[in-house]
Amino acid sequence: MVLVPQHTLSRRERQIMDVLYRKGRATAADILEGIPDPPSYSAVRAMLRVLEEKKHIRHEEKDLRYVYMPVVAREKARRSAVTHLLDTFFEGSAEQAVATLLNVSARDLKPEDFDRLAALIEEARKEGR
Repeated sequence: MVLVPQHTLSRRERQIMDVLYRKGRATAADILEGIPDPPSYSAVRAMLRVLEEKKHIRHEEKDLRYVYMPVVAREKARRSAVTHLLDTFFEGSAEQAVATLLNVSARDLKPEDFDRLAALIEEARKEGR
């Protein structure tokens, strides 16, 4: 199976994927309800066809309706998107990305957030990742 990077998705396609990842399985009507400021039903159906062509989703027929589900696990898609982000903006450097994230959001982090981050860093150091 070929994993298509998340960066190839439009904003609406990402919204559809978010709904599918939250619900696991959904009809076009379910997806329409889960999208903020939704497009028309026919537009959602068209985007679902495109997402199937891109191999992000598949469908099953149930009670004369199509039920859609993601092909790629959310964690795998997340890793692909982060890898693309690192390569595109940070020359592949996780250190630069983390430094930027801390620069942007440090004021929003609580002391326990810093403790959890420090624990994750220590765990990664021990595992030699």
